[in-house]
Amino acid sequence: MGLRGPGARRLREAREALPARKRRLPWQRKGLSRAERVVAFLQWLPVTKGPLAGKRMKLLPEQRAFVEAIYGDLDEKGLRRRRLGIKSEPKGNGKTGLCAGLVLCHLVGPECEPRGEVYSAAVDGQQAAIIYAEAEAIIERVPEFAAVANCTRFHKRIEVLDGPGRGSIYQAMSADARKGHAIAPSLFVFDELAQVPDRQLLDNLLNGLGKRREALGLIISTQAPDDTHALSAMIDDGLSGADPSTFVQLICAPPEADPFDERTWLACNPALGKYLSLKEMREAAARARRIPAFEPSFRNLRLNQRVDAREDNRIVTAAVWRTGAVPIDRAALRGRTCYGALDLSGKHDLTALVLVFPDDAPEPRFDILPFFWTPEGQLGARPPAEQERFREWIRLGHMAAIPGPTIRFSFVAQQLVALSREFDIAALGYDRWRIDDFRQDLADVDADFPAPLEPFGQGFKDMTPAVEWFAELALTGRLRHGGHPVLTAAVAGAITVTDAAGGIKVDKGKSNRGPVRIDGAVAAVMALGLAKRFEGAPRVDVDDFLRNAVFG
Repeated sequence: MGLRGPGARRLREAREALPARKRRLPWQRKGLSRAERVVAFLQWLPVTKGPLAGKRMKLLPEQRAFVEAIYGDLDEKGLRRRRLGIKSEPKGNGKTGLCAGLVLCHLVGPECEPRGEVYSAAVDGQQAAIIYAEAEAIIERVPEFAAVANCTRFHKRIEVLDGPGRGSIYQAMSADARKGHAIAPSLFVFDELAQVPDRQLLDNLLNGLGKRREALGLIISTQAPDDTHALSAMIDDGLSGADPSTFVQLICAPPEADPFDERTWLACNPALGKYLSLKEMREAAARARRIPAFEPSFRNLRLNQRVDAREDNRIVTAAVWRTGAVPIDRAALRGRTCYGALDLSGKHDLTALVLVFPDDAPEPRFDILPFFWTPEGQLGARPPAEQERFREWIRLGHMAAIPGPTIRFSFVAQQLVALSREFDIAALGYDRWRIDDFRQDLADVDADFPAPLEPFGQGFKDMTPAVEWFAELALTGRLRHGGHPVLTAAVAGAITVTDAAGGIKVDKGKSNRGPVRIDGAVAAVMALGLAKRFEGAPRVDVDDFLRNAVFG
């Protein structure tokens, strides 16, 4: 084997420690499927640190589901269909142990092959060393592994010297080393890709997958803070189902969830209360509640939400928005004066109407009543996680599904006319996009809509005072929205941009790359801006409006 010195001595001692009678290891039992062998291997490995040190690894249900999806989806030849697996979840849910276990599975376990190449990648040398250290610690505790594997701590490298995986190597790599050009990985595991600022190492690893018949790439990471990061793009593409060779398991809190509710933590942290400390989670949440600057990182790392730590570009923070989550009594609003705004979608997406009801106080508070419509025929084309949320919102009455493959503006027009009989709609603002189609449909329903339609520009000139008014009302606790989940998700995703003159507006291009479009937030901004514009102004003559504005 050519080994000398400490390496040769360790191997000799490991072989002497082997049981006198060769034992059959759990994953070598006959009759196991490929995925069952991987699960049996992982669950036989020792836990080397933490509160469970000395026990066998126990896969959480979500971890087992991920492993089974990767190794259990086989073609007619028994080959894996999955070439890329992405597991995104909050920190502290057993990522390091799972990564190290999968590395060993492809080195000395059921997925090994002669002269395999296994790599783990991370943002820097320190992070890269974590998986290596865990793999080495496991090898030292398993005589069968220690007898065939030589670990070189300085180089973060493991070489398999005997057995089915003879000639295989494992190397820990970091993005700051600019490595990976001439490799042919049988497996790579990218740890915390969200922290890597560029994609050079990722691209080299992905390109290397084509050099082997069953090469596999695994990415295990919390979400990146924004939609432009490579990880975000890969998650969104994987969830779309466009590439059946990619599997994505995304475990995160939805944007409308209360980040300080323990039920939210439990729903997206499978290990919480097991080996993830509930006490530590409570301390982190309390700090984020006391100091708003800590809230974005808490939501990103602990809830796995796609939240930038620099939340100054959000229209309002989640904490501010939650202050308005008080119940709204729709029956009590009947006959009340209100102002509305309509944000028309493409006919395959989401249309939003928001009504705002000022009270009679000198500094009025506003009750917000939102309405959302989406085509029922397009639900099946949405990514699975988004489809599940939409169907739940529809079931609970927070969104209406319009029969057919497209939004019928005539249906929305009929709903608007019905609402005008329930409430005193003083004016309705609209984005000029597609408004001509809607005006025609409003005329075609053959019913009187008594309120004037007011154009509301989407540029800095019109949106600046409206966005500032929206933020002022939210910050001073003068908005009541009942915690409506669709509206809350829209507000959570609404990103603002400023111009050289200090103007501000919601940027639909940046905002709408997220899982939920922000039409509801835009409609709320317009409705409140319209209310400020109209309060105290003389009412428009209805007959004059009907003659000139609607029917042209």
